[in-house]
Amino acid sequence: MKKRARNNLNRDFSIQRNSDPLTVHERSRRMSLIRSKSTKFESDFIVALKKQTRKTFTSNDSSILGKPDIVFKRYKICVFLDSNFWHGWQYPRWKHLLKNDFWREKIERNRTRDKKVTRKLRAEGWVILRFWEHQLKKNQSACVKKIADSLR
Repeated sequence: MKKRARNNLNRDFSIQRNSDPLTVHERSRRMSLIRSKSTKFESDFIVALKKQTRKTFTSNDSSILGKPDIVFKRYKICVFLDSNFWHGWQYPRWKHLLKNDFWREKIERNRTRDKKVTRKLRAEGWVILRFWEHQLKKNQSACVKKIADSLR
């Protein structure tokens, strides 16, 4: 019996990818609607963080390498909120499902950039916290607690 490869959202990664049911124009239109900041899970998390910490922070600070989603400059803490797809959570398990090399290369570049940014910021003395989208959705309070503990 073949074991199925499933993730924590119970998605089956062993299935083969079918052709895209949308036209190229429709797929392009839908993809253009995806935003890189102020996503729902980020906004919800920032609201919860403001309630719990009462500390001053900035969002999407472009003056810091990697443009962290949340920055506590006074404490030198950067928080990155990574989406499961764009930052490739468990990427090796599902990369075969991607339609073409463009997406594989894009996600691999994102993952490489994330590692490089983390390494450089840590070398500069920053504390780096990275949370995946599914972690924020599953247990937001634990993520907020981890940040609060780092602020102490």
